[in-house]
Amino acid sequence: MTQEATGAAEAVAEIEVLAKEGKSYPPPDEFKAQALVTDDSMYRAAEEDFEGFWLDQAKELVEWFKEPTKSLEWDPPHCTWFADGELNISYNCLDKHVEAGRGDKVAYHFVPEPIEEEPRAITFAELKDEVCRFANGLKELGVKKGDRVGIYMGMVPELPIAMLACSRIGAPHVVVFGGFSAESLGERMNSTGASVMITQDEARRKGGLIPLKHIADQAVEQHAPSIEKMVVVRRTGGDVPMKDGRDLWWHDLVEGKSTEFEPERMNAEDVLYLLHTSGTTAKPKAAQHTTGGYLAYVAFTHKYVFDIHDDDVWWCAADVGWVTGHSYIVYGPLNNGTTGVLYEGDPTYPDVDRHWAIIEQYKVTQYYTAPTLIRAFIKSGPEPVQRHDLSSLKLLGTVGEPINPEAWLWYWRYVGGERCPVVDTWWQTETGGILISALPGVTTLKPGSATMPLPGVKPAILDEKGKEVPQAQGGFLVLKKPWPGIFRTLWDDDERYVSNYFSKYGPDTYFVGDGARQDDDGYYWLLGRIDDVMNVSGHRLSTIELESALVAHEAVAEAAAAAAPDDLTGQTPLCFVILKSGYEPSDELAKELREWVGEQIGKIARPKAVIFGADLPKTRSGKIMRRLLKDIAEGKELGDTTTLRDPDIVEELKERADELLGRSGASA
Repeated sequence: MTQEATGAAEAVAEIEVLAKEGKSYPPPDEFKAQALVTDDSMYRAAEEDFEGFWLDQAKELVEWFKEPTKSLEWDPPHCTWFADGELNISYNCLDKHVEAGRGDKVAYHFVPEPIEEEPRAITFAELKDEVCRFANGLKELGVKKGDRVGIYMGMVPELPIAMLACSRIGAPHVVVFGGFSAESLGERMNSTGASVMITQDEARRKGGLIPLKHIADQAVEQHAPSIEKMVVVRRTGGDVPMKDGRDLWWHDLVEGKSTEFEPERMNAEDVLYLLHTSGTTAKPKAAQHTTGGYLAYVAFTHKYVFDIHDDDVWWCAADVGWVTGHSYIVYGPLNNGTTGVLYEGDPTYPDVDRHWAIIEQYKVTQYYTAPTLIRAFIKSGPEPVQRHDLSSLKLLGTVGEPINPEAWLWYWRYVGGERCPVVDTWWQTETGGILISALPGVTTLKPGSATMPLPGVKPAILDEKGKEVPQAQGGFLVLKKPWPGIFRTLWDDDERYVSNYFSKYGPDTYFVGDGARQDDDGYYWLLGRIDDVMNVSGHRLSTIELESALVAHEAVAEAAAAAAPDDLTGQTPLCFVILKSGYEPSDELAKELREWVGEQIGKIARPKAVIFGADLPKTRSGKIMRRLLKDIAEGKELGDTTTLRDPDIVEELKERADELLGRSGASA
């Protein structure tokens, strides 16, 4: 075993001891002394006057052209927030800071993926100028209030510039993650009737190039006839075809344009953007987010969940193509006048310590990332972290999936130096912003728990018949009252909005689709998607439960589980495992892990097979594509793999699964 692998193993052993102790972690005194919220007064205010609380927050955090007098108006399942208010989000994110004399403050530190390329500091004043130039360019192309504009880009400054230009005009944007295929991109453009698409020649990723313009051409020509114009950012200088009459370069469009553009007066309920949710079980759904309530909610959650102060340097290490990036890279932080980091590339390129180097260089104070990525860092051990001075950090956050206690504790110890609270945040594309999370100056933390609902958020855990379950018993998570950031409907499909989210328990209860339980202290523990549950001989097993059991083993860095069909038991667990440094795949270790799961959960949970791999099927932002694991487990033809960081991983896992399960290959 190498010295690095030995260090990783020793670190994990220490963390496993900590996890078994089951400690909780109150706010550190030093953190609490400077925290924005240090008592329960905000919770009490929201409880005593729910509608008044949110109206006060909206007035405090957002600058309105016409200040609202209305708060929530609710005709279940539909609602409006601040419906008589008028504002513009671009104005709130840019002009109000410039007008207040803060234009020289850095809005984004843009960090290119290539080490040799110079980073850029973009001030709020510079960002406003670029947004206005591009808004004038879009206007020249005929884009007006209400038109939908597609955006298909990598993590470059032109991406938030394009979003803010659209919001300045009042044209809803439809951002598509830069890893999606031509078919997926085209479907999203076509379903929303976008007339203009913004892309770039190529995107940089892990030292390679992603041909975004080529994919966009295919999407338009084969799937999206609604696109009339395509604006292309020159990022790499790669040779890309430009179609006469349709395509034009970004730099040509903005050349000579004015740095002034009067922001459109938007009603609070006007549409800001459309963002598609998962398409794993049906066609992807475009969630419709509006202007006033959404901005107030992301501003509130960004400020108080992450304890944002004026001199902070904030880094949400997500991709703007997902809702996390919309809410916590663009709109929330810019509204709050916060300096952020915008990193173009892969978290492990050119080395596994790239994120820690960026935190050290820019003196990042809050860092927000996914548990999947934390577990990948664990695999490399603490040494890459320890090469860097991370003393600027004061708070850590996680997003995207439940975090297992071991990963939480590793993150807290090695990245946060045992001094930074770790806020585990639960929310969804549809919710617009965080719903369940600690307020770090108040909440005592429990590793693995999202802790408590935020002020003004009303969750419950119900059984199949709609009755609240006893504490410590799992059930279906629901929300009993709207919050300002909730999506208003699905674009052009309100019937599906009602049937998907408000039919199970009635029009006044939002059905989340996640399982959860509360412990004896009332803390919420998320159990993952309810469709990530398998039925083994009549016993319901959560994939999260299986995965947590596996990563508690000293050899396992990361794990995922899926249900394989079984003639005897109906379904049986199939587990995919990445080993820590210093451990090698073997039949003996697979058997040990199967028995381990049986000991941790019960014999019924023992996996049919354990499949070792170099990685799991993940998107370029680190999200596990569970749909593909399900395809492998069920022996089906593999779905679209174009969004994956490494598509070859899926074929390797599939071949191994077919071999272990005695299948000759994929079935129809």
